[in-house]
Amino acid sequence: MSLSSSTGVTSVCYFHRLALVLPSTGEVGEGPISSNSFSTERRSQCLLSSCPPLWLQQCCCDDKDTSWPKLIDLCAIWDPGVFLHAAGWKRASGTARRRLNEAETLSSVREAQVERLEAARPRRPGCRERGPVLRMARQQPPPWVHTAILLCLLSLTGAIEIPMDLSQPPTITKQSVKDHIVDPRDNILIECEAKGNPAPSFHWTRNSRFFNIAKDPRVSMRRRSGTLVIDFRSGGRPEEYEGEYQCFARNKFGTALSNRIRLQVSKSPLWPKENLDPVVVQEGAPLTLQCNPPPGLPSPVIFWMSSSMEPITQDKRVSQGHNGDLYFSNVMLQDMQTDYSCNARFHFTHTIQQKNAFTLKVLTNNPYNDSSLRNHPDMYSARGVAERTPSFMYPQGTASSQMVLRGMDLLLECIASGVPTPDIAWYKKGGDLPSDKAKFENFNKALRITNVSEEDSGEYFCLASNKMGSIRHTISVRVKAAPYWLDEPKNLILAPGEDGRLVCRANGNPKPTVQWMVNGEPLQSAPPNPNREVAGDTIIFRDTQISSRAVYQCNTSNEHGYLLANAFVSVLDVPPRMLSPRNQLIRVILYNRTRLDCPFFGSPIPTLRWFKNGQGSNLDGGNYHVYENGSLEIKMIRKEDQGIYTCVATNILGKAENQVRLEVKDPTRIYRMPEDQVAKRGTTVQLECRVKHDPSLKLTVSWLKDDEPLYIGNRMKKEDDSLTIFGVAERDQGSYTCIASTELDQDLAKAHLTVLGRPDRPRDLELTDLAERSVRLTWIPGDDNNSPITDYVVQFEEDQFQPGVWHDHSKFPGSVNSAVLQLSPYVNYQFRVIAVNEVGSSHPSLPSERYRTSGAPPESNPADVKGEGTRKNNMEITWTPMNATSAFGPNLRYIVKWRRRETRETWNNVTVWGSRYVVGQTPVYVPYEIRVQAENDFGKGPEPDTVIGYSGEDLPSAPRRFRVRQPNLETINLEWDHPEHPNGILIGYTLKYVAFNGTKLGKQIVENFSPNQTKFTVRRADPVSRYRFTLSARTQVGSGEAVTEESPAPPNEAYTNNQADIATQGWFIGLMCAIALLVLILLIVCFIKRSRGGKYPVREKKDVPLGPEDPKEEDGSFDYSDEDNKPLQGSQTSLDGTIKQQESDDSLVDYGEGGEGQFNEDGSFIGQYTVKKDKEETEGNESSEATSPVNAIYSLA
Repeated sequence: MSLSSSTGVTSVCYFHRLALVLPSTGEVGEGPISSNSFSTERRSQCLLSSCPPLWLQQCCCDDKDTSWPKLIDLCAIWDPGVFLHAAGWKRASGTARRRLNEAETLSSVREAQVERLEAARPRRPGCRERGPVLRMARQQPPPWVHTAILLCLLSLTGAIEIPMDLSQPPTITKQSVKDHIVDPRDNILIECEAKGNPAPSFHWTRNSRFFNIAKDPRVSMRRRSGTLVIDFRSGGRPEEYEGEYQCFARNKFGTALSNRIRLQVSKSPLWPKENLDPVVVQEGAPLTLQCNPPPGLPSPVIFWMSSSMEPITQDKRVSQGHNGDLYFSNVMLQDMQTDYSCNARFHFTHTIQQKNAFTLKVLTNNPYNDSSLRNHPDMYSARGVAERTPSFMYPQGTASSQMVLRGMDLLLECIASGVPTPDIAWYKKGGDLPSDKAKFENFNKALRITNVSEEDSGEYFCLASNKMGSIRHTISVRVKAAPYWLDEPKNLILAPGEDGRLVCRANGNPKPTVQWMVNGEPLQSAPPNPNREVAGDTIIFRDTQISSRAVYQCNTSNEHGYLLANAFVSVLDVPPRMLSPRNQLIRVILYNRTRLDCPFFGSPIPTLRWFKNGQGSNLDGGNYHVYENGSLEIKMIRKEDQGIYTCVATNILGKAENQVRLEVKDPTRIYRMPEDQVAKRGTTVQLECRVKHDPSLKLTVSWLKDDEPLYIGNRMKKEDDSLTIFGVAERDQGSYTCIASTELDQDLAKAHLTVLGRPDRPRDLELTDLAERSVRLTWIPGDDNNSPITDYVVQFEEDQFQPGVWHDHSKFPGSVNSAVLQLSPYVNYQFRVIAVNEVGSSHPSLPSERYRTSGAPPESNPADVKGEGTRKNNMEITWTPMNATSAFGPNLRYIVKWRRRETRETWNNVTVWGSRYVVGQTPVYVPYEIRVQAENDFGKGPEPDTVIGYSGEDLPSAPRRFRVRQPNLETINLEWDHPEHPNGILIGYTLKYVAFNGTKLGKQIVENFSPNQTKFTVRRADPVSRYRFTLSARTQVGSGEAVTEESPAPPNEAYTNNQADIATQGWFIGLMCAIALLVLILLIVCFIKRSRGGKYPVREKKDVPLGPEDPKEEDGSFDYSDEDNKPLQGSQTSLDGTIKQQESDDSLVDYGEGGEGQFNEDGSFIGQYTVKKDKEETEGNESSEATSPVNAIYSLA
C-alpha cells in the first residue's frame, strides 16, 4: 500500500522510497510519501530547521499535531552526529532488520531516480532550501542513513529487550552459515553462541542424531560457548566429519535452536591423465575446446593459457564460455601459432591445476600467414574462406529455458559461429531489459541480471547476425524463490494474565509450509496448554501464566530452502527500572529536531511521562511529542528549550525516574564556500572555506578529495579558512569537500577543480582498407583532460633504413579519429598517433601492427645535388640520400655522371651506394655538368636534371687598377677592378689601411667587402696624415695576392696653418737646409766679389760732415757696401722657420773692443772681429751675432 498524506510524513521522503512500519496498523508501506500543507508558524520553523545531515533537512511540514505520533522523520533520531540511546541495533527485532535490508536494496535500485525526484519535485510557496542544502541534495545518502531508518523503526515498533540480570530463555546470538565449507588443512570450527539467564548449556546433533562430543578426542566445545572445534593436528581425515549439524542452547526456561549447518570439506581433485591428439580443423570452421574440469568444492575458476603460461587473447571471435570451454566462432590460420591449456584455480587450497594442452592443425587454402590481412575489410575472402550464416554453438537449437532463484544473479549466454564473426544483441519480449541491473559480458555474448526478482521472469532472446544473415535463440526464464520473511516472529514479553501472539509469515515460490516447534520439539508432541492456540502461522496466548515460558521455533520451507526463527515467551512481574545512565548531558544544535531517550523496562510495560525543570505538567503537544516507547521528541530546538528534563516510568508495581540535562548550541555554518575552478597545470589554486560556529565547541576543518581524506603534501597548504594548491597537476583534478565539524554537528561544501592537462594517448589503433598505396588508420581518442583536442599527428616507423626512428607522416583535425594514409612502395610501416591540445601533446599511442607495401622503381632522384672542390685539383659530388619512403625498393643505389661543361665530351659515370663521390685530377675551377640518378632492384628512376658544379678553387690574383684619389682634405676615394684570374668564386675583398705621419703610424683598420663592391671612401682622421692601402681578393681557399698604394701628399698651404707640425717633418728640415746652403753660397760669392773691389772711401767720408739722412754716422759707423750687396733689410729667417726682427744694423764698430775699430791707412779692416759683449749677451739673448755668416766670410777673406 502507499501511505496517504494523512500519515504526516515529512518531505524527507521526497528523496527516497522506503519500507516503513506504521505503529498504528503494523502494516508495511512503500511508495513516495508527500507532505500536507502547513501553517505559517510551522513554515517559519521549517525555514529555520537545520538537521546536521543537511540533505535530510525538512522543507515542508505537517501542521496537524494529532498526526505526529505517526511521524517518521530521520532528523528526529539524529542528535548532531550522535545517535540517541532511544534506538539501537540491539533493540532491533528480526522484522525491523529485514525491512531495513529491503529498504537498503530498494534505495540502491532507485538511486538513479533520486536526483530526478529532487530536481523535479515542486516547491511549495515559502518552502525553500538554504545554500548548503542545495549542495548536499545532489549527493548520495551516506550509509548511516539506512541505520537511521532502522532506529526510527525501532522507536516506533516498541521492541523491548529484557535486561540480562532478569531470568530469560536462551537466545542464539551467533552461528555458522548454513552451507559451511572448510579448508581440509585447517581445524574445523562450527560456531554456536547464545545468551540467557541462567546461562544456557549446549549440545549438538549430527545428521539429526545426538552427537556425543565426549567420545571423540578430536572434538571439543569452547568454554561458555557451543562452538565446536575439531582438531586434526594429531591426525584424522576431515572428510569423516562431513554432515548436517544443529546446535541446541538450553536453560530451565526453554531451548533455542541454530540453523541446520551443512559441513563440507573443500576439494581440489587432479585432472585425469589423458593424451590429446592434435585437433585438425578447416580454416573458417567453428571449434569448441572442452575443459571439463574435475568437480571441486567450491567450483574452481577456469581460465585458458598456453603451455608457456601466456594468456590466450580473447575477442568476439575467440572467447571462453561460462562452462569453461573455449569457443572459436571461426578458426583462422594464426590460431595455430600457440597451444591451448585449460587451467583451474581452487579457492581454498590456493592451487592451480593445468590440463594437457591442445594443439591445432589448421587446414587452409592460403598457407601464407600474412599479418597485413588480419584487418583487411575482406579478410576471409582474401584468404579463400567461404562466408557462412550464423549458427549457435551454445545453447543448441532455437529455444531453451532457465530457472533462477530470487535474489541471485541470472546469467544468460549465447555463443554463435559464422563467417564473418557474428555480433550478439539481447532483447526481452514485451519490455526492456532492466537497465539498472543488466550488464553485458564476454563481448556481448552473456547477459547478467543481478538480484533477480519475480518481475525479471519472462522470455529473453539473443540475436546473432553477420552480413550473411541472422538467427535468434529464445530463453524462457522462470524465477523461483526460497522462503523469505514477511513477518519474522519476535520475542514476546508478557505479565501474568496478559494476552499476546507470535506471528510467522513467509513467502516463496512455491509457497512455503510453516511448522511450529517448542523448545526444539514439534508443537504437536508438546504437552497441551489451554492458554495457547495455534492458528496456521500464528500462535495466540490468552491469560498467560508463569508456566507458559518457553522458546518457540518457526520453520518455513520449500524445495529451494528453509528459514528457522526462534522467539521466546517470557512471563515476568517486574517494577519499572531505568536502563540508561543517570543525569546525562545532552548537547544539541539550535533549530534541530531532536529526541531525548529514556530507555526503561518493566512488566507490565510501564507508562512514561516527561517534565521540564520540575514543572508539574506533562510535556506532550505543541513543540513536544512523546512516542510509545517513551522517547521525547522536541520538534525544533530553541534557546528556551535548554534545561533539565525528567522522565518517570510507572506501572502497577511502582515507578522509576531519570534526568537529562539539555544544552543548546549554535550551529556550524560555512558562510564562504569554495567555488568551482578551472586551472592550467602548474598554476596555483586557492579554495576558500570560512566557517562560523559556537565558540564553546572545538572546530575542526578537514578536506576530502573525491570523498576520500585529502593528503596534504608539500605542494599544499591548509589554513583555517582556505586550502592552497601550488603547481597544480592532473592528479589534483576532482571534487574537494570542506568539512567544518564540531563534536555536535558539521557543515560541508563541495567544489570541483578542473585541471587543463595534456590529452591522454590515443589507443586501439586499427588498420583497415588495406591497398597497395594507402591504408585507413582508425584510433580511439584518449581523454582530452578538459582541453579539447585540436590536432592528431600520425607518425610512422620503418625497419629497414632507420629502425626505431619515428617520422611525422601527416596531421589531422582533432574532430576525426580515422584517416586514409598515402603510402610509399616497399616500406614496412608501423604507425602511432599523438593527440595535441592547447596544453601540449600526449604520449604517443602504442604502435599499430606492421603493414608492408610492394616495391617499384624510384619515382624521384636525390635532391641537393652539388659539385664542389675540396682541393684545387678535385671535385666532390654530393647529394641528400633518399629515405625509406622514396627508395621504393631494395638495394637503393645512385648512378653518378659528369663531364666538363661546353666541351661535348662523353659522360663519365659510376655507381655509388653512399651519398658522395670525388672526381680527381681536375683543372682549377672548371665548370662540370653533373647528373645523379636513383636505381633499385625494380629499375631506374626518371632521367635526372643536370646540375652545374665546379672543380676546386685556388687563391685569386691581385685586384687590377687599384686607384687612390684625394678630392679634398676630408676623404680619400678608392677604386679597383676584379682580378684577372679569380681561380674560383670570389667571396669578397679585404682592405687593410693605416695612417702615417713621417715615422709615426696609426692603428691598422681592416674592411671586408662583398665580391660585387669595387669602390670605397675613407674619411680622414686629420688633414695632414697620409694613408697606405693594401687590397686583396678572397675565394674559399683564402686571400690572394695583395696590391699596395699610398694616398698623395697634401698641398703646401696646408703647412702655413700647421707650422709647428710641419717643422718636425723630415722633408721640411731637408728643404730648409737646402735653402740655407744656397743663401750661404750666395753670401760667400758676394763677399768674395766685394773683397776684390776698391778701398773703402774712409778719408772721403771722414771729411764730409754727417747728414741727417744717415743716422749711423752719428755713432761712428760707416757704410762699407754698395746698394747691390746690402744684406736683407729688417728681418732674417732662422733655420727653425721662425722670423726674428733685427735690433740694429750691422756696423763694424759693433765688433771692436772698447768701442773703437782698428783700420789700416787705406781704411781697410785690420785686426779680427770681436764679439760684441753687450747687455743682450749677458742676458743670453739668442740673437747674438757671434755666429753671423758675415764674420765667417770675412775670416775666410
